[in-house]
Amino acid sequence: MIEEGKWMSIGELVAPQGLRGDIRIKPSSDFPERFTKPGKRWIQKGNELPTEVNLKKGTLIPGKSIYVITIEGVSNRSSAEEIIGWKLVIPEDSRPSLSKDEYHYFDLIGLEARKGPKKTVIGYVTDLIKGGNDLLEIELVEGKKVLVPFVKEIIPEIEIKEKWLLIDPPPGLLEL
Repeated sequence: MIEEGKWMSIGELVAPQGLRGDIRIKPSSDFPERFTKPGKRWIQKGNELPTEVNLKKGTLIPGKSIYVITIEGVSNRSSAEEIIGWKLVIPEDSRPSLSKDEYHYFDLIGLEARKGPKKTVIGYVTDLIKGGNDLLEIELVEGKKVLVPFVKEIIPEIEIKEKWLLIDPPPGLLEL
């Protein structure tokens, strides 16, 4: 048994797809095999303990960043609707190893955002927005949220273990 609280969300079940129980999932993982390769997975409602399910199949909707998955035992639209809003989760210790300068989404969330030679705290990372260019959403200490391109030139230093990253923004970026 995997301990309570040792889970990581990799996607959210967002809508039924058709009448046969298929479900649309919005991924928060860059590993497509988590949504396409059949096998054991877990779904979680709120902060409850996850429920083990068997993923039968999954496919990416062309042109969108949404997958359609089939879960064993979810065989009609009503049973799919019952789990909409739940998360697809994995045990934290099953995260794949990354190379240098690659980061897991959940390792970035909550990091202190620091700026300047004194590394003054200016806010906290609240989200990573995937798209053509990844953007960090940072809530500044004064409460305003800003989007910062997640590129080495603007985020030159990341210290996951110490829970902070350094921002070197071009003039005006944090005022937008």
